[in-house]
Amino acid sequence: MDKYYIFARSINETMATYNKRGYKPKTKKEKEVVEEILDSESTTAEVFSTLDEGANKTEEWVSKNQNIILYIIGGIAVAALAYWAYTQFVVAPKSQEAVSEMTQANIYYNDALTATGEVQDSLYTLALEGGEGKYGFLKIIEEYSGTDAANLANYQAGMAYLNLGGTNYQNAIDHLTEYKGGDSVLESIALAGIGDALIQVNQTGDAISFYMQAAETNANEFTSPKYLLKAANAALITGDNATAIKALETIESTYGDSDEATTAKVLLGQAQAAGN
Repeated sequence: MDKYYIFARSINETMATYNKRGYKPKTKKEKEVVEEILDSESTTAEVFSTLDEGANKTEEWVSKNQNIILYIIGGIAVAALAYWAYTQFVVAPKSQEAVSEMTQANIYYNDALTATGEVQDSLYTLALEGGEGKYGFLKIIEEYSGTDAANLANYQAGMAYLNLGGTNYQNAIDHLTEYKGGDSVLESIALAGIGDALIQVNQTGDAISFYMQAAETNANEFTSPKYLLKAANAALITGDNATAIKALETIESTYGDSDEATTAKVLLGQAQAAGN
């Protein structure tokens, strides 16, 4: 508040100097100026008085409630410390344990990717349920919820169910939906996997948006045209020509050198004709 008082005092001193010297305004204009200064001085004093009262009230409130304020600050500090301790001494060791426990399930899953027929189905089942005294993906998800390992296990479980097919498509949708991969390639594959599973359970219309999302997530010349073509095919099946045309035009304009470009050009002509 000191600077306000200094300013006000300077005004007072200036006016006092004029008064001591017996200064009298000689013209109407000078008289108006002096009156304006006097009015300004009065208003400034009122403003400073109000500010001073507000500051005093704030100081009184802080003084009266300082214990509550200290409790709040202390609570925030304790919460931050608790979160740090939880992260360092609970989550970190739990994550390391989950990764170790998941090793055997990963071996089954990776072997299944190159296997065929009943052998492949058996390996995917072992990856899901566990073997060799180690947890499968389902147990990892249950026991290590919140860890990166559990998140990855949701992706792998979803893809395993998708490959097993039959009555497992809803399980694939559930686990792939739980997977959070950000803007990664795995996220785009998971979204496309949900689309594939929805096609299998006769929800073709719902699959379109997942294919489109998959194409936009971590867009690249390899996966994006594939997912755009899937979206276009699903859209054509449901009669959504506008979406089909949009997806096919994107392939033609952005991914013209892809393997899907030739097929997209043919389908685009069909979609445009149907739209007319």
